[in-house]
Amino acid sequence: MSYHNINTVEKLCAVKDAYKQDAETDKMFVEAMKEIVLFHKEHSTFYSRLLEKNKFDINTLSAVEDCAAIPFVYADFFKTHVVKSVGDDQITDHYTSSGTTGQKSQMFFDERSLGSAVKMIDFEMEFLGFNMPAVKSNYIMYSYQIPEDSKLGTANTDKRLTKYSPPAEIEYALKQNGRGGYDFDIFGIISAFRRFAQQDLPVRILGFPSFFYFTLQQMKDLKIQPVKLNPKSATLFGGGWKGFAGKEISKQELYEMGEEMLGIPNNRFCDGFGSVEHCIPYLECSNHHFHVPTWSRVFIRDVRTLDVLPFGNSGFLQFVSPYITSAPAHSVLMGDLAVLHPASKCGCGIKTPYFEILGRAGTSKNKSCAIAAAELLK
Repeated sequence: MSYHNINTVEKLCAVKDAYKQDAETDKMFVEAMKEIVLFHKEHSTFYSRLLEKNKFDINTLSAVEDCAAIPFVYADFFKTHVVKSVGDDQITDHYTSSGTTGQKSQMFFDERSLGSAVKMIDFEMEFLGFNMPAVKSNYIMYSYQIPEDSKLGTANTDKRLTKYSPPAEIEYALKQNGRGGYDFDIFGIISAFRRFAQQDLPVRILGFPSFFYFTLQQMKDLKIQPVKLNPKSATLFGGGWKGFAGKEISKQELYEMGEEMLGIPNNRFCDGFGSVEHCIPYLECSNHHFHVPTWSRVFIRDVRTLDVLPFGNSGFLQFVSPYITSAPAHSVLMGDLAVLHPASKCGCGIKTPYFEILGRAGTSKNKSCAIAAAELLK
């Protein structure tokens, strides 16, 4: 497979400034999107036909706003179809989106696509101050204890995140039970928090925020005294509260509760948003907002007409990024409802817009990792 016609894609994905969006990067972004559209047109029969069906003319792309016209693929499409733009010999990684049940998105990655996404996480972690390669940390994983060869996307992401602070000890909340399933080991996690507080190493808490909340609430219910973790401890949540809509509390309440029970400073709490269909990382700023990084753009579409909406309006969340060559997932319409806000409304200093997740649209029998995990408590 030759990648010689995506030079601007490579240049954009190599920009180390995680939140640089100016005239220079806007121009680079548009050119990179042109390159990636032509790449998938040449290498994917499915996407070539999609372009033809939509009568898309690539010459109409001259500004970032024009990228909204690039034919998108629904995220749910990947639950029922396998679509690739590279040969099987180029595929190095294969991940799925859901947990133990439900339809799974099957996403295939070549080395350069996954490498680009990993570099982006590196750049964001550095920008946000979470990269501490010289400092060991203990880990609480609110995710599945998976086998080495697992293809579960979220759990593999959590494992990758341990590279930013070498692990001294890792404790999993969702442990294999020997019967082909998982059990939530809440008391094992409480014990680990108390043990880690004595060791005075930073503690990194990764995974589903819902299970973090249930642990803290259990500590309160049992009148277990708060512990004081190393102040360099941090959270990097992901997966949301899907499956616990009736029990969800606000981020502010959750972070205050974590600060009270574990002593973690508010600015060390961080939530993440992403999906196996769109591997660009979205991490919270110091004001706990998801700003759009250099290598991506976000549009919000009306739930009825699919028209692009201005700032402050709720609709379907659309991600656009040229990073991926393995599959035509460079423009993906998610099932999430969201609102896009201008950077000025945040005040953290980052100059790019940020989006706010409102929830999932509609109902479905399809189950995400978080929903499958939620069933462990029933």
